[in-house]
Amino acid sequence: MVSYKRLNPEDVQFSSAVLSEESRPVREDVPVPDPEEASLLPRRPSCSVTTGVLVIGCLLLLLCGGWLLGTMFWLHRPSKEQPHRPPPPATAQMPDTGAKTGLNDTAATAARREACSLIPEAWRFDCYPERGVVVTKELCEARNCCFMRASSPSSSAARPSGRNGIPWCFYPPDFPSYSLVSINDTSVGQKATLVREVKTYYPADILTLEAEIRQETDTRLRVRITDPSNSRFEVPISVPNATKKAESPDYIVEISKQPFGLVVKRRSTGAVLLNTTVAPLFYADQFLQISTSLPSQFIYGLGEHRSSFLHDVHWNTLTMWARDVPPTEQTNLYGAHPFYLAMEDGGNAHGFFLLNSNAMDVILQPAPALTWRTIGGILDFYVFLGPDPASVIQQYVEVIGYPAMPIYWALGYHLCRWGYNSSDSTWETVKSMRNYGIPQDVQWNDIDYMEHFLDFTFDSAKFATLPDLVKDLHAHDQRYVMILDPGISSSQPEGSYWPFDEGLRRDIFIKDAEGKTLIGTVWPGLTAYPDFSNDVTHEWWYDNLKRFHDKVPFDGVWIDMNEPSNFLDGSTEGCPSNSLENPPYTPGILGGLLRAKTVCATAQQKLSIHYNVHSLYGLMEAKASASALKRIVAKKPFVISRSTFPSQGMYSGHWLGDNRSQWKDLYTSIAGILTFNLLGIPLVGADICGFSEEPQEELCVRWTQLGAFYPFTRNHNTINMRPQDPTAFSPLARTAMKQALLLRYSLFPLLYTLFHHAHVHGHTVARPIMFEFPKDIKTYGIDKQFLWGKSLLVTPVLDPGMDYVEGYFPEGLWYDYYTGEAVRSKGEELRLDAPLDKINLHLREGSVTPTQAPNLTLWVSSGQPLHLVSALSDDGSASGDLFWDDGESIDTYENNQYAYIVFNVSQNVMTSEVLRTHEEATYITVETAAFYGVKQKPSRVLVNSQDATFTYRANQVLTVADLGLNLSQNFTISWM
Repeated sequence: MVSYKRLNPEDVQFSSAVLSEESRPVREDVPVPDPEEASLLPRRPSCSVTTGVLVIGCLLLLLCGGWLLGTMFWLHRPSKEQPHRPPPPATAQMPDTGAKTGLNDTAATAARREACSLIPEAWRFDCYPERGVVVTKELCEARNCCFMRASSPSSSAARPSGRNGIPWCFYPPDFPSYSLVSINDTSVGQKATLVREVKTYYPADILTLEAEIRQETDTRLRVRITDPSNSRFEVPISVPNATKKAESPDYIVEISKQPFGLVVKRRSTGAVLLNTTVAPLFYADQFLQISTSLPSQFIYGLGEHRSSFLHDVHWNTLTMWARDVPPTEQTNLYGAHPFYLAMEDGGNAHGFFLLNSNAMDVILQPAPALTWRTIGGILDFYVFLGPDPASVIQQYVEVIGYPAMPIYWALGYHLCRWGYNSSDSTWETVKSMRNYGIPQDVQWNDIDYMEHFLDFTFDSAKFATLPDLVKDLHAHDQRYVMILDPGISSSQPEGSYWPFDEGLRRDIFIKDAEGKTLIGTVWPGLTAYPDFSNDVTHEWWYDNLKRFHDKVPFDGVWIDMNEPSNFLDGSTEGCPSNSLENPPYTPGILGGLLRAKTVCATAQQKLSIHYNVHSLYGLMEAKASASALKRIVAKKPFVISRSTFPSQGMYSGHWLGDNRSQWKDLYTSIAGILTFNLLGIPLVGADICGFSEEPQEELCVRWTQLGAFYPFTRNHNTINMRPQDPTAFSPLARTAMKQALLLRYSLFPLLYTLFHHAHVHGHTVARPIMFEFPKDIKTYGIDKQFLWGKSLLVTPVLDPGMDYVEGYFPEGLWYDYYTGEAVRSKGEELRLDAPLDKINLHLREGSVTPTQAPNLTLWVSSGQPLHLVSALSDDGSASGDLFWDDGESIDTYENNQYAYIVFNVSQNVMTSEVLRTHEEATYITVETAAFYGVKQKPSRVLVNSQDATFTYRANQVLTVADLGLNLSQNFTISWM
């Protein structure tokens, strides 16, 4: 049984539990403490006393307790410096729970109730988070916690999964936690020893911890809390290794000794970014929990979930455990990203990253505060100081890895569906797109191309002409991508299916708890799962891709079902009954079981048990796929993955999964692409027109317009639904879609340059408006508009039957992209005309945007002359840049095989400065230049000091044409 008795030093022992890396016994149940043994509530005296002593003792207790309560309440009154933040819970003195004589039970209970009542509801941290339990007073107090009904009528003791109410059972101010017993300086910060003297109600407490506080850079703080006696699983991604302490950190770290806690403040403002003293720290073998206050209710990230861009902090639980399920609210989806961005007063921002891959819940509450609750690994977290949102993301990406620079055709239009049913049908769609002059760079196939859904095969009857189709695509400067699932059929006759036979020979499949190949069920039937944590598997994966490429020369791969997905729960033989499969606490995952629609948590992989590495599966497969493609095609690899984890942007992009043909899905896709840009995976998009359900023409037009501004643009739908490629609709709709895609292709120079900055600097591509206007609080919740980079504002129509749209324009000067008409805003919503064939675009003042004449493929259009559009500020200034390479070669930036040009406009002069040149730039000319906001008609325009013809319109747009300037050479354009 778990005992809450206070321990003698010789009683303190290190955990021998299931998640340490050494072999150890398994705790299979959650002991329920016996109230007489476990409760920290005062007990009745075991001997009789006189009534007078009782009365005197009661009066003394009330007097002392009242003084302490009043003093602590005054000390914790609301801060005048942060009026938006609710006051933290008052720390009231609780009675000595170890007392056995001399106290009046009624008085102690009253004092305890008063202390609990002083905790504001918004600051209640849940003491009984287990799902499916009706929490009673007896159950709560057996954990030594406060039990009080909430005033809100919507709260309940039995909370539904995913959305919590106000807890009725919550921690009292004196709930036992860890104490700091020693601390020493290190070369990068400090290292402390923490001890817990009182066990918790979870098994296998780790009673002694080591906390390392690493001041790694001026804007990055790292804290690692570990078990000093036993190694535990740690996420194996490469992170920077600081060797010396930051010299002038932007943060102040304050350490609380009893109980142990950290307070991190911004040095310049004093704002509290992290305060772990608000709730007790837990560190058991399968239950780790740490809480913090938040400086505001504006919090973003925490993927992957379907929600608004700005998270709701009203008792909202976000669960992370990769899961195959169509995007649904309050459900753990395909990826796990334990990172958040939080805004502060005055437009400052900071970030927090928990480097942990185990199943977890993140609980948001309106204090505002946040709780991390994970069931394995260690607590290894970073705080990023920004100070602006964009800098936070740059600092985060510096830790997890910069996203790869995509191959040029990845930014074109991709077309796919499940249900082409034959290569000839696929080919007809491609030809139809060409006939109608609609841009398309990539054709895809779903699982229907395979022979009996077997990876690395194609149907020899229905897809007999697939190799010829791919050759035709290449002849037209187009590319081919096919789907691959990780499940490898295990039921084919021996010797007939090389991927499985060879996998068995090389021993690369995931094993069950008994060491046998784990068998699940996916599309081909019985399947085995490659263990991508094993380097041998990477070589096997390459061999399979190479063998298939020799038959069908594909250009990229689409890796799906890699959570990994399983049509069974666990395996064909079930899973063991132990605390790995049924942990003491299970986060709010769909299905309520770790093995729900995936493999057993006890499954064995090279790196660790699946319990620890489940959410890493997609990352490890993406890494293997990108590496193989580099070797096979010797070009920048193109990989799109469904399941993702931090650092995956280095290897793949992502699509937002199996959405629906509904207007709501159109809207929520914006939050998805913005969130993944925060998470370091900028190559992201949603299935245009929706994956499931019948497509609607108006919806598909509006979705194509929005999708033209996804960083990754693909139309995809499911089997047995009508076609939804642009050629399948009416001439009016088809024309509108064509215009949207041609518009995207014309903006390729801008988009490609934005991806360069993402790759080199960690910038976002699709960007929340608040990133550019962090001091404008009106931008904090906007997820119906977004920016490309810093200057191109996209305002799509997201509702049916509309011929106008309302959008917010931050204070400043904006220009209609199409006409150059100026829009001066004071920071307000404006109504814009939006007929069916138009998506509204506006350029921010002070920007120079490079564009090109579009064509049917990016290979052709990228060779066209450039057109420069300068949106001038009131003072006549603007700036922009262009990155250019051959579009395909690996590591062109790293190998200095690129051109980089900077454009500036000031005092009626545009200059082009070539900072680096490359032969690719010598083939491109600058043909025209337009200047929006030229206040007076010029009398003369000079190009490289030579007179040039020009036009000037009444809306203050100056255009200079027929320039014929070489992009690889400096030039000037001036007017007077």
